[in-house]
Amino acid sequence: MKINEVSKLTGLPISTLRFYERKNIIPERYIKRDVNNYRVYSEKIIEYLEDVKAILSADFSIEELSLMVNQQINLSYDEKMVMLEQKIKEIDAIREQLTRSKKFLNEILEGKAEFQTEC
Repeated sequence: MKINEVSKLTGLPISTLRFYERKNIIPERYIKRDVNNYRVYSEKIIEYLEDVKAILSADFSIEELSLMVNQQINLSYDEKMVMLEQKIKEIDAIREQLTRSKKFLNEILEGKAEFQTEC
């Protein structure tokens, strides 16, 4: 596949795909070059990029993602597991805060909370 097809199928701009390449987020196994030196992507890149989007939506930074997938960086398996466990803890803390906020907002709607606003 050419880069424009990958962009259309994933919803990622071409500039983002090139940025991911520069940051070594897209492993070389997904990209080949044709005789004209154009990028040709493996069909498997679509599923991989959907996983990348899921990881980024879990509030991983580009730098953290690069550390996780970049084979040129010698991050040990245990170090990667610590990063994942920490991110899960952060997500759990955010979920708890959102649950408390939702409960409070429902209490306001139901007239059970003393809150200085007119709803």
